[in-house]
Formats: sequence, C-alpha cells, structure tokens
Amino acid sequence: MRAASGFRMETAAMTTPDPNAPWLIVGLGNPGPGYAANRHNVGFMVADLLAERVGGAFKRAPKAQAQVVEGRIGPPGPASRRVVLAKPMSFMNLSGGPVVALRDFYKVPTERIVAIHDELDIDYGTLRLKLGGGDNGHNGLKSMTKAMGPDYHRLRFGIGRPPGRMQVADFVLKDFSGAERKELDYFVDRAADAVEALVTEGLERAQSAYNS
Repeated sequence: MRAASGFRMETAAMTTPDPNAPWLIVGLGNPGPGYAANRHNVGFMVADLLAERVGGAFKRAPKAQAQVVEGRIGPPGPASRRVVLAKPMSFMNLSGGPVVALRDFYKVPTERIVAIHDELDIDYGTLRLKLGGGDNGHNGLKSMTKAMGPDYHRLRFGIGRPPGRMQVADFVLKDFSGAERKELDYFVDRAADAVEALVTEGLERAQSAYNS
C-alpha cells in the first residue's frame, strides 16, 4: 500500500490515436491467491471475465511485470477493436511501472488506457466511467498517475464504505461478504459490458448506458 517511486511524470499528448493502436485495459489488484477474492481485486475479476470473452488465457507479458491477453472486442469484422488485457503482477501501489512498460511496448496512446478499480465512495456494484481526474486516495491510480499523468480512462467499481470504525485498508483487503457475493457475478459481468461499450462505442455512449 506504499506510494510508487522512481517513475518520470509525463504529460499525455492528446493527439488523434493511431487507428491501429490497441486499447490497454488494466485490471488493478494484488497478485497471489491470498488476495484473489478481496474487494481490492475486483479489477482483476473484471479482467479475467474479459479474457474469457475474447477466448484467451493470461500469460507473462513481454518486458513488463504483468500478465496479458491479446484479443479483439466487439462484433466480428472492421468494427471490432484490438485490445491488450493486463493484470500488473506488482503490488497495487506499484502498478504504474508495469502499465507504462506495457504502454510503451504495445505503443498505446495514454487516452486508450483503461484502469478498472474498486471505489470506496460509491455504493456497491455502482459503476462510473470517466476520463482523467484525481486518484481519490486509491494507491493503484496514484502510482499510474505518477508514472504517466492522469489522462487515462477509469472504470470505477463501487464497493461502498467500511462499516463502523473498520479501517479502509482492512476493508479493501477483505473478501466480499456472503451477501455481496450473491450479486458479485452480475456486477462483474456488467462492468465487463461497460468496458466493451467504452472501447467500441466511445465514452459518452458508455457513460449514458452504465453510469448508474
């Protein structure tokens, strides 16, 4: 949960993207089976579902501490979009390094990067798509922004606030509750739909459909 260090801040050049450049879709989480069902790992859960949809299996990334799946999203033919799905294998607070390495290797414009992450300040299961903005205390976003600037897309997956006096760090590193797990598959599926809509239809139409 420490802040990332050692990465040069860059200001994203908001130029017209290369039409052949892929989208880099990053699920944020912590590696290892002990974290797999944590609230903080919902980004990994959505990335795993997207990998199933494109028919790929995660494998070690070239020149980055991450796992990746390459595929296409959208209807068959020219309307589909090339994507690289990624799960950084650093810890959450060091996500920026692997993401920048993947961005550079695949030559992805910063505005075609999507971070999928848990969000404390919206209700459980609520989704919010946005471009740019602050990190709201999220260490994965903080590391990414320090490494490459803020001008990337985010899919915020609401997990709600911790109950009572529970510390935020304890809350996000606990598994979803039994009651939450009853709806988790539905919400993860909807989040994957939102990412697909963003990539194939654009931010405005995806926000209209999924920002509940």
